[in-house]
Parts: sequence; C-alpha cells; structure tokens
Amino acid sequence: MRIQDKASFDQANVFGLGQANSAYAQYFIGNSYLNPLTEAGKCPVFLANVTFEPRCRNNWHIHRAKNGGGQLLICTAGEGWYQEEGKPAVSLTPGTVITIPANVKHWHGAKKNSWFSHIAVEVPGEETANEWLEPVDDATYNGLE
Repeated sequence: MRIQDKASFDQANVFGLGQANSAYAQYFIGNSYLNPLTEAGKCPVFLANVTFEPRCRNNWHIHRAKNGGGQLLICTAGEGWYQEEGKPAVSLTPGTVITIPANVKHWHGAKKNSWFSHIAVEVPGEETANEWLEPVDDATYNGLE
C-alpha cells in the first residue's frame, strides 16, 4: 500500500523510524533512517529497520563474501523497489521477502510516491564487506512504474 503521508506511514511502520542514516548518507539519493533491532557484537546477525522517504534509494552496491554472506530484505511498510543488475526491478510491498546472494550488484529504495521500510538482515559469512558503487541514475529510477 502506497503511503505518502508521514503520519499515516509512522502508524504503519511498526519497527520505528529510528535516526537519520547520516553514516551512510553519501550512498543514498534522498533521506533514509536507520533503527537497529539488534546490537552489533551482541548478536551474530545484525537486523535494522531501514526507512526511505519517497524517491529515496541507495546506490548500487554489492555485499561481498568469500563464503556465505549476502542480505535479506523483509518489507514491512509502504512500497519500494529492488533491482539486481541486468534484471527488471521488483515491486516491494509489506510481506515481500528478498534474498540477495553475496556478490550480486543491486539497489533498493522507496517508490516515487510512497514512504518505504524494510528490515535489512546481514547474512553472516567469511570475509564480508559492502562495496558501494554508483548512484542509480534518474532515467532508470524515473522509468519504474
């Protein structure tokens, strides 16, 4: 369900907005927010609710791993997009689960006319690291319906 109104979105966003995602702002077009659900170092799996304002998306990126690794997205509120390089974009709505294998170039973010949240799960692995790449260009993003 597309949600443009922030107050309505806050009611639907059961895991909470969190704080401005300033540490990673350089890798996003638009504003995003991060609400950690587990504490790094105290749990072997890091979970965070990531919220995107309408039109916000992250850059293309790759979750590198020698073995294991990757990411899961569990969509919880609003509507968004997920796209792997060379494949069509996938519409994201609450209840959608995306499995992103390690070493796959991709991006995700909100639709033009909706706030969007997902829980991001960092899959444990060997020699894991995120590689941030180029922004998703406006022509690619604006062409999505």
